[in-house]
Amino acid sequence: MQTATKLTTRQSAKINAGFESLLENVLEGKDLLKLRKGTKLFSQGAKADAIYFIQTGKVRVTVISAQCKEAILAVLGPRDFLGEGCLVGDSVRTSTATSMQPSTVFRIEKRAMLEALHVHREFSENFVASLLARNVELEENLCDQLFNHSERRLARVLLRLSRFGQHDKLPDTNVPRLTHKALAEIVGTTRSRVSFFMNKFRTLGLIDYTRGGEITVMAELLTDVVLHD
Repeated sequence: MQTATKLTTRQSAKINAGFESLLENVLEGKDLLKLRKGTKLFSQGAKADAIYFIQTGKVRVTVISAQCKEAILAVLGPRDFLGEGCLVGDSVRTSTATSMQPSTVFRIEKRAMLEALHVHREFSENFVASLLARNVELEENLCDQLFNHSERRLARVLLRLSRFGQHDKLPDTNVPRLTHKALAEIVGTTRSRVSFFMNKFRTLGLIDYTRGGEITVMAELLTDVVLHD
């Protein structure tokens, strides 16, 4: 599981890297949004009329159940797409996307995106490949939930949030501030277990906290100690 995820993430990053130049082909129906922390890109239940491409920053995707319980589906970063469901019929948003920090995001109207996919073959091929890579990652995450214990799942979440797999040598990187409750929702465990493992990781020198509350992930050490044990 570990090797497959690393390769998938690296391939996905390579695919998405070409989008920045290819997006230049979208001449109309494209806006660059500069978002403050906590700004909503779209809300669950709203009409889906655009797709978004993150240039800088991070965006949290959440969903609310009929019982008003909120869960975090994903945390996305630079070169990630979101809101692609708008390309399927007259759809509505099934989730809410909110910026976690000051971010710059391209908003591409549905019509403009469909036209670009139809006209520009390379753009279309890269977009489809990116969606397939994301589907593989979702399947791996499901397997992770079913077969791995919560400590290992938490380590993998921290590595994903720090953009694990985009470099041959994993750097120490900061993860945006997340409460233990939010991490528990992503991992699929209790807040108390997340707190226990986060304290353990910190004691072992695998993570640390900045003054601003961000989590510094020692990616190489965390991979060796937790995932390769």
